[in-house]
Amino acid sequence: MNTRILSGFIVLAVMFTALPARAEKLSLDEISRGAFAAKGVHGVRPLMDGERYAQMDGKQITAHSFRTGEQTDVLFDVASTKGDHRIERFTDYILSPDEKTILIQTERQPIYRHSATAVYYIYNVRNRTLEPLSDGGPQEVPAFSKDGTMVAFVRDNNLFLVKLLFGNSELQVTKDGAFNKVINGKPDWVNEEEFSFARAFDFNADGSMLAWIRYDETAVPQFSFPLYKGGFPSRDEFAEYPGQYTYKYPIAGAQNSTVSVHSYDIKSHRIQQMKLPLDADGYVPRIQFTSDPEKLLILTQNRHQDRLDIYAANPRSTECKLIVRDQVEKYITEEPYKNLHLFDGGFVLMSERSGFNHLYLYDLNGTLKRPLTSGQFVVTSFYGYDSKTGETYFASDEQGPQYRAVYRADAKGKVTSLSQQRGTNNAVFSKNFKYFMNTYSSVTTPPVTTLCDAKSGKPLKTLEANEGLKTKVEAAQLPVPEFFSFKTGEGVQLNGYMVKPTDFSESKRYPVVMYQYSGPGSQQVLDQWNVGNMGGCMLERYLAQQGFICVCVDGRGTGGRGAAFEKQTYLSLGVLEAKDQVETALYLGSLPYVDKQHIGIWGWSYGGFMTLMSMTEGRGVFAAGVAVAPVTNYRFYDSVYTERYMRTPKENAKGYDENPMSRAAQLHGALLLCHGTADDNVHYRNTAELTEALVQADKPFMQLIYPNRNHSIYGGNTRLHLYRSLVRWFEEHLK
Repeated sequence: MNTRILSGFIVLAVMFTALPARAEKLSLDEISRGAFAAKGVHGVRPLMDGERYAQMDGKQITAHSFRTGEQTDVLFDVASTKGDHRIERFTDYILSPDEKTILIQTERQPIYRHSATAVYYIYNVRNRTLEPLSDGGPQEVPAFSKDGTMVAFVRDNNLFLVKLLFGNSELQVTKDGAFNKVINGKPDWVNEEEFSFARAFDFNADGSMLAWIRYDETAVPQFSFPLYKGGFPSRDEFAEYPGQYTYKYPIAGAQNSTVSVHSYDIKSHRIQQMKLPLDADGYVPRIQFTSDPEKLLILTQNRHQDRLDIYAANPRSTECKLIVRDQVEKYITEEPYKNLHLFDGGFVLMSERSGFNHLYLYDLNGTLKRPLTSGQFVVTSFYGYDSKTGETYFASDEQGPQYRAVYRADAKGKVTSLSQQRGTNNAVFSKNFKYFMNTYSSVTTPPVTTLCDAKSGKPLKTLEANEGLKTKVEAAQLPVPEFFSFKTGEGVQLNGYMVKPTDFSESKRYPVVMYQYSGPGSQQVLDQWNVGNMGGCMLERYLAQQGFICVCVDGRGTGGRGAAFEKQTYLSLGVLEAKDQVETALYLGSLPYVDKQHIGIWGWSYGGFMTLMSMTEGRGVFAAGVAVAPVTNYRFYDSVYTERYMRTPKENAKGYDENPMSRAAQLHGALLLCHGTADDNVHYRNTAELTEALVQADKPFMQLIYPNRNHSIYGGNTRLHLYRSLVRWFEEHLK
């Protein structure tokens, strides 16, 4: 063989090997259908022994070692059940406290954000028998008694009780429940949506009593929206004439449900109402029994939501005693309810009383024992309190607003960081706080799920590293989000991220697409994989490949920086936030590589509201915008959320008057409005009323309406159509 030719081949081979792979062009269809979706460990439940956890895959529930991750047992398998009933798949499960029985969820049908009906089966782990929880129709929010011998659930707004030891005998506890009138044991729409819960009942410690919240929504105004035949799914009952859905929805200032708390003596069947000194227009965001069977904690709020009261109620005598009052300036967030933790002899409460969200330890009499955390940082998640050692496990943003790390605080207040990497960490701890499952990600690293030692934080076993996704992303040579910060003209330091085109050059000028949400306490600028849209910032990376710079900035009112920063927008939603988005555009326009004449903005829900407020702010910096499912006037939005930040329209007319409709004549830029007609949260009414205001102000705009779609606007090809329309809008108006 000719050695000269051979050496030539070698040189060519080395040259081609050294050349970088060509960047793969993303497909909008591909990313919208989850081609870059990350893998995870699903349905994780720590088991009683403290050494294991359960997980699910839709066919099986398996038990695994918290130390090694190795499978130790199969708790449930659809293929090996006994009895007359068979299922092919399941969607969730609930373990009894003794783990001898499992409720298997099937045929789940969503109602609102947190609620759903489903058909549940009772599975006996020892003998592998599977039988229906009830033959009377689908159930909602079932829960075991503390000894695992009973299950309560809601059906048709009434509370039911099933006694497993008595042949699954079923008893109807309440009989006054009726659609759009009375609800027992689960919240009405606005309480579910804004206090983030679906079950409003609990068993006491010895299984002798059941307590629940009752909602009388008879006087609450109704709202209706149309339903069409549509598709995916098709509503054939509306093929000839449209139908409608009517439900109770209190707008700001309107009548709310009348709320009361009741108890049921399981032996005597006696029902009583607690003597709760609740304001006539007050809220009960949670109830929970303590380790004392005679003590029920009832959390209440006044309508202004700046006061949280905790009552200890005796379910038999019905007497209620105020044991804790937490009153803060302006408003209390949802966090105290979502993170209330009870243990034998006490409870842990979250509060912003110091100006930052922290944890406080109380005994069952309401005596404050000590703060568990302190400092000028925000506790973002509470994982548990070990009453034996006095140790507290939590996550916070102490490393900076865009980061989340997992910590342990000992009984003397010494804090140890347990997470190993800077970015976003989320944990699930074992029952004995000996181990935890940590999921870490950053803007450059897809989620990595690891089992760790809870004393040192040392990783023990990696369960899922998403290596395939990481390789795929690296091979595609996708642009990476970069964090930045700047000061506005008002001297406010703001944080953001930016995604630049792959072939970025500072000598070129690029159009910009800004995305934001901006709602009170929210954060979009986080060092995590799921920053941005479609997971892994894929929509932003797609737009960057089309020649756009993509930017997101968290303005005033957003979270992670303490109550003073977050609550600046109180009584005037949208005004400061819009100024900050305009200031962001002005800052970007000062950069040599930004085409300041071609900056666009978009957002969804509150982000849609902010898109409109920013485009009508008056300084005319946006050439185009897309508002998806936007609030256009907070007089149209629900009472609990809106009044938390704005009080009522009667109390704060000036604040409510600052809205996109009143500012329609100031609209600057090409506007696209997108909305679903079956949006139960932000009603299509918002977009309909804004279009009229724009028409009368002689302002051009376009709108896309999605029949039968709710606030999430999905189903069939819907989400792809929405994103493709958004991209085309910016292609048309920013280039």
